[in-house]
Amino acid sequence: MKRDLSLIALFALLVACIPLATSSGVVLNFVMMVLYGALMAQAWNLLGGYGGQFSFGHALFFGTGAYVQAIAQMQWGLNPWPALALAMALSAGVGLFVGSLTFRYGLKGSYFALVTLAFAEVFRVVALSVPFTGAGVGLMLPLREGAGNMQFGGRAGFIWLALGLLVLALVITAWIRHSRFGAWLQAVRDNEDAARAIGVDPFRVKLGAIGLSGGLMGASGAFYVQVFQYIDPAIGYGSHASVEALVAAIVGGLGTLWGPLLGAATLHLLADLTRNLFGNLPGINMIIYGCVLVVIVMFAPRGVGGIGRSVVAVWRAQKSKGAAHGQEGQP
Repeated sequence: MKRDLSLIALFALLVACIPLATSSGVVLNFVMMVLYGALMAQAWNLLGGYGGQFSFGHALFFGTGAYVQAIAQMQWGLNPWPALALAMALSAGVGLFVGSLTFRYGLKGSYFALVTLAFAEVFRVVALSVPFTGAGVGLMLPLREGAGNMQFGGRAGFIWLALGLLVLALVITAWIRHSRFGAWLQAVRDNEDAARAIGVDPFRVKLGAIGLSGGLMGASGAFYVQVFQYIDPAIGYGSHASVEALVAAIVGGLGTLWGPLLGAATLHLLADLTRNLFGNLPGINMIIYGCVLVVIVMFAPRGVGGIGRSVVAVWRAQKSKGAAHGQEGQP
């Protein structure tokens, strides 16, 4: 745990210094989007990677966080900073509601994935119909530039905000890796019946995981609203947020601390390269995501992080083998 926290602190320090070292809009925008993507992937990873509950509808929590963030400011007159906490809390509440319905009746695997997708679609239809969400027109935040309003004059402020949220997600993930709750969660993932036999309550454990996952995913939706100052049902509850969170976590490595960050960096690097080659061709990023996901699942099921660990393991094995041969050759 101490090593993980030390690495997280070092990572935060290095990334926080990037806006101080360069003023390139391309670099700063890339860093911001990678942090934003990593936050979504880490949220999905808590439930899908550590809990083994694959969700196809994490846009449900993303859209809830985004709409709460916008509505709290525009209609309730709330400052963006407490609105962010409220967005995370209500998104976590939606996660607990969905989890209480699905886990109580033993839904898992493809059934759970389809139910989350259905809930996201239901919320999208509701957002299209009710007036306080702006219906199909959506909501646009008024421009009130200033750190107190969470509307920064440049990308540096948004990088630090995204970094703070990602560090929170990383600390929660590190806690899960080393806590009793995390051991229960991974036991439920590996064999739910065996976990129940040793006294673990799968319902409560999975409910806690989906609550944490929903809260962090809601934070990413609130962040999106503050950066782009606009949200509508297609953006909030559409498939893009769910796909990006899921693919980045799988590409980086499921059930790992740094895998979602590696996956988000890989996907956004590919997206930028593709954009330079093909321009803003509609749907090209989704095609790239699909191709990368197929390749990773077929040839590197442990993700990008797993490739690195395999290379290190092979190098260490070769080194040990060479040292053993050297000792045998000595008189």
